[in-house]
Amino acid sequence: MTPSANPQQQSPQLADRIPPQPPLTLEEVSGYVRAHIGQWISEDKTVEEKLIRLSAAHGAEQRERSIRIEEELKHQRELMKQGFDLMEKRFEAVDKRFDAVDKRFEAMSEENNRRFDAVDKRFEAMSEENNRRFDAMDKRFEAMGKRFEAMDKRFEAMSGENNRRFDAMSAENNRRFDAISAESNRRFDAMGKENNRRFEEINHRLDRFMRWSFGITIGSASLVIAVLKFL
Repeated sequence: MTPSANPQQQSPQLADRIPPQPPLTLEEVSGYVRAHIGQWISEDKTVEEKLIRLSAAHGAEQRERSIRIEEELKHQRELMKQGFDLMEKRFEAVDKRFDAVDKRFEAMSEENNRRFDAVDKRFEAMSEENNRRFDAMDKRFEAMGKRFEAMDKRFEAMSGENNRRFDAMSAENNRRFDAISAESNRRFDAMGKENNRRFEEINHRLDRFMRWSFGITIGSASLVIAVLKFL
């Protein structure tokens, strides 16, 4: 491998082997330039001649390419002219078709207008018939409204009669419930008095029973004590 031209990238051992170079003076630099300037000028002339030859060859090539491009453009113009001619013919054919279509649309428009006129007449006839029927329906609804009014009056009369009867029945039921309640209260009062009397009799009987039982118990105990004393 060749060592790098940068002295900073050389290894320390290789740097130690290369002896230090003294700095060049201005006279040495000018002498080196005078010695080699002729060679450099001859090299520049050779390069210039090569550039001239390349420029001439490039110019010939450019002229040839320009001629070819002109011929190609001429051919393209002819093709475009033929294309435009064909497009003109097609546009003429399309115009003819549009004319035919316009005629068909005119015929269709006339036919549609005729049909729409017929439809309008039918709608007018239907509208008149519907109006006539709606008038008849209005009259029927008016008659039904009168009947409903009569029914409302009947329902009001029936409602008034029913309310009167319900009021009378309610008053009669209240009177009967009051009488039944008074009779029930009287009977409950009599039953309460009878029950109180019977409970009082039972209490008296229990008191007498308790007194007799206590007396018998005391007498029996006294008798037992007296017998035990005599023994």
